[in-house]
Amino acid sequence: MRTLALVALLVAAPAAFAYDLNGVPLGGNEAQVKKAFPSARCKPLEWSSRVAERRCDDAKIAVGGVPARLTVYLKADSIQALSVRFDTRDREKVAAYFKSRWGAPAGEANETIARKGKDDKRVYKLRWEKGNEHAMLVAQADRKRASLEAWRGNFIDEIYRVR
Repeated sequence: MRTLALVALLVAAPAAFAYDLNGVPLGGNEAQVKKAFPSARCKPLEWSSRVAERRCDDAKIAVGGVPARLTVYLKADSIQALSVRFDTRDREKVAAYFKSRWGAPAGEANETIARKGKDDKRVYKLRWEKGNEHAMLVAQADRKRASLEAWRGNFIDEIYRVR
């Protein structure tokens, strides 16, 4: 009976923490952020939001061997979102790292957006979804910085909403 319970726990554990960064999962807390990313500066949000109360900013980190910056958003001491910014030139390396950590994405696309009178915009996107948690990597060929966002629920829609 105990063996069955242990197997069930091990199978459920990855689903409980679908998206993590260097061992800090969505749903983790501020103490985990500070321990894993000592350069992060945590403070209250400068604006009112229903989905976050605090943020930990500008942690200089490495993701899959690539230098990056991190922002973590928390509500009730629970991580609601992770935002990672990195050099667009490292897109393939970062994408491979997250594919190895999080599995095959639900979607992967290279999009070309035609712009009248301007060069076409080329955008690479990866998307993961597991239950109420989501992640998206976006890299625009003409931009220096690319980003990876992982979030719970409707965080992306609500974080900057003016009330």
